[in-house]
Amino acid sequence: MQNVQKGFTLIELMIVIAIVGILAAIALPAYQDYTVRAKMSEPLATLAEAKTTIAEYYSAVGRLPTAAAAGINAFPDKEIVKSIVYTSGTSGPLLTAIVQDGIIPGAAGDSFVLSGTTRSDRSIDWKCKPAGSDAIPAKYLPANCRG
Repeated sequence: MQNVQKGFTLIELMIVIAIVGILAAIALPAYQDYTVRAKMSEPLATLAEAKTTIAEYYSAVGRLPTAAAAGINAFPDKEIVKSIVYTSGTSGPLLTAIVQDGIIPGAAGDSFVLSGTTRSDRSIDWKCKPAGSDAIPAKYLPANCRG
C-alpha cells in the first residue's frame, strides 16, 4: 500500500517563510518612509495658515507684517510642529517649520521653509523648499517642496 502525502513538506514551508521574509524586508522601509511623509502634511498646513494671513496683510497694507501683526503663533499646539519662525526680509517673507524631535528617524535636519517673494501688485509668490543645512531630507517633504 502506498502512503499518500498530505499537507506541506518542510522544504515548501521554508520557501514560503523565505518569500514572506523578502517581502517584509522590502515593505517595511517603504511603509516607514510613507508614514513620515504623511506626517509632513501637518507642518505644511500649519505654514499655509500663516502664509494666508501674511498674504492678506501685505495685500491690504502694502508691507509685510510683524509676527504679532500676522498673528503667527511661534509655538503652535501641534503634534508634529515644534515651532514656526517668521522673518520678513527685503525680498519677502520667510516661514520656517521646525518639527518635533524623533519624527524623522535618523535624520539630522528638522525644518523646511516657505519662502515668499513680494511683487509690485501686492501679491506674494510662495515657494516651499528644504531649509539649508538643517533641512528635512527631501524624500520626506511633500512633492511640491522637493524642488
